[in-house]
Amino acid sequence: MRFDLVDLRLFLLVAERGSITHGAELAGLALASASARIKGMEDRLGAPLLERRRRGVVPTPAGQALLHHARAVQNQIEAMAGDLAAYAAGLRARVRLLANTAAAAELLRDFLPAFLVAHPGIDIDLDERPSHEIAQAVASGAADLGIAATWAGLAHLEQKPFFIDRLVVIAARNRPGLEGRTIRLTEILGESFVGLSTGHALQEHIARQAARLGGHLHVRIRVPGLDNVCRLVAQGAGIAIVPESAARRSARTLRTLRLTDDWATRQLNLCARRFDELTPQAKLVAAALV
Repeated sequence: MRFDLVDLRLFLLVAERGSITHGAELAGLALASASARIKGMEDRLGAPLLERRRRGVVPTPAGQALLHHARAVQNQIEAMAGDLAAYAAGLRARVRLLANTAAAAELLRDFLPAFLVAHPGIDIDLDERPSHEIAQAVASGAADLGIAATWAGLAHLEQKPFFIDRLVVIAARNRPGLEGRTIRLTEILGESFVGLSTGHALQEHIARQAARLGGHLHVRIRVPGLDNVCRLVAQGAGIAIVPESAARRSARTLRTLRLTDDWATRQLNLCARRFDELTPQAKLVAAALV
């Protein structure tokens, strides 16, 4: 039973993305080549590694065991690259960073552009996920660093404060109703909403809170990106719930009401399994974030 590093990296990407097609794209392989590699791994092992489903693939018990070891190998390779970076000219390192919606918006606007310019030898994979998935990915080694809300259960991870994220309700400035400066989710469940794309971390979080109250959101349109949400709300397409920082950027065209539900104010923390065990490059990212 012999798996090479290309096999292991491919399997890791396929398992994490839940799709052979997406895994192949990220690995830089043709779909046919990727499928043949995975079949070859299964043939050598004598057991299936992936369970094929209508909407993708999930690891079998054997696949879960391989996934654990593949992550360990990948982490060791990246640690080696980090340790050798000071001696090997041109050797690059990649840091895997997960963030929830509010944190990702902050990172893309302020932190990442400046960091990438200052550190040309460090590449960053930024992926947006719900906070509970971030906690799981960091704990399992699927990500080096994560920025997640503390409610997601981060006690088993080392943490450092990042920022406080407040969700607010936004509406067009000339829209009647929604008086006052504060509001609760129960008061707006009958309204028409502008929402983020299906599967978006923040939109899923808001939908879960509405379901807890026995209601659901009537979403008239779903669009990618908070800026697009704010633009449509400003033009009267509906109301929305967004991070306060996103609303502030469009303050001239929007009315903002503070959402007073407990879940609407979230402490976001930077987390890692152990900060002192990160690669040198990941340590630089962590230091810049806090």
